Amino acid sequence: MAGLNLNLNYSGIQDSQLNNMKEMVRAAQQLLENGAGAGSDFTGWVHLPQTFDMALMDQVEACAARLKEKCDVLVVVGIGGSYLGTRAVSEALKDPMEPLRRFCSRENPTIIYAGHHLEERYMEQLLGAIDELEVCVNVISKSGTTTEPAIAFRMLKSYMEKRYGVDGAKERIVATTDKARGALRTLADEKGYETFVIEDDIGGRYSVLTPVGLLPLAVSGVDIRALMEGAKAAYEEYLNPELETNNCFKYAAARTILQDQGKVVEILANYNPALQYISEWWKQLYGESEGKDGRGIFPASVQFSSDLHSMGQYIQDGRRMIFETVLLETDQNGSLKVNEDGQNLDGLNFLAGKSLKEINFKAFEGTLLAHVAGGTPNLVIELEKIDAYHIGQLLYFFMKACGISGYLLGVNPFDQPGVEAYKKNMFALLGKPGYEAHRQTLEAALKRL
Repeated sequence: MAGLNLNLNYSGIQDSQLNNMKEMVRAAQQLLENGAGAGSDFTGWVHLPQTFDMALMDQVEACAARLKEKCDVLVVVGIGGSYLGTRAVSEALKDPMEPLRRFCSRENPTIIYAGHHLEERYMEQLLGAIDELEVCVNVISKSGTTTEPAIAFRMLKSYMEKRYGVDGAKERIVATTDKARGALRTLADEKGYETFVIEDDIGGRYSVLTPVGLLPLAVSGVDIRALMEGAKAAYEEYLNPELETNNCFKYAAARTILQDQGKVVEILANYNPALQYISEWWKQLYGESEGKDGRGIFPASVQFSSDLHSMGQYIQDGRRMIFETVLLETDQNGSLKVNEDGQNLDGLNFLAGKSLKEINFKAFEGTLLAHVAGGTPNLVIELEKIDAYHIGQLLYFFMKACGISGYLLGVNPFDQPGVEAYKKNMFALLGKPGYEAHRQTLEAALKRL
């Protein structure tokens, strides 16, 4: 497919090894596409790029236009899949100098995030900072009772109603939630918030191409139609059942082969800081989908060339349990070039006339060769450019490969039973009614530590 390619030349994987995976991958593909595998009631995202209701796209864009007229900043309240996909795409596509440009003009509201952790200073500073700005809120939660976003929204709702009045706040708050039930749905109906639906068959970490991600991205100025077109192109490409010509399937197969060789840590690397939150989204996607039943590849990430001066040492010379997957923008046409310096005290005149893109690409090539020589296999995902269309391709590529990888591993890639353990303990320690006995057990355990 034009725009995205998987290069396995530096992985050490042989064609015969991929050939041995053919039938297993095809079986996993059929389980995923036919909704016959474990967790199939959460596979609504699989065909979404093909079946997406464009009337809903119109509704999302209309709501986004209304919010943009009202606010300088949109506070997105959510945790995990309810915010990571949005942040990944937004950070990948935004102008990193936007805060400076906003002193001169404002075209699109800035997105800030709340409810993704419990740190007090952050929330206190957020509430103070927005006093000088016009504010809207998009609260995203299927139940409305997930602790972190529920606490944040409780505070923000109070803030908005005090500042704008109950009726004014109603016009500035949008809820993305369950279609019929849950605390947030009940509140939204009572208050009269505009709402968008989180479908029952799409879990949070697979929801970026639904209103969960599309609404805040549209508010921030992302071309969400191009994003969906890229995902649709990937969807159509990856219906191809032939492993040899399907990059998505090859990625799932390659990960499985390397895991069987003892490579149990996958590091997603990139050479563009705009992709940092793509890595954060990817870590949740694969960590929550595969990390169960004592199995799964541990997903980590690095930002090169920055982390070559820290984590690069371990990747080069540490334990040989790692493989790297590199996100690489292949467009090397750069216009910002190193200048000639008369003194040449830094000894860099040999770079004069070369663009930063060219130098960055040589950093990639040098690192690739060093790490492979040091025993770290590399998979390279080549992106033609970083724009909404190609990011849409990448998102769908990773999601479908994740579903197939999970089935190859023998786990349900769509549940997250381990996430509930910390919640149960936290509720008990905070004194939630009904958890009294468990609280006593936990407090006794803490005393023994």
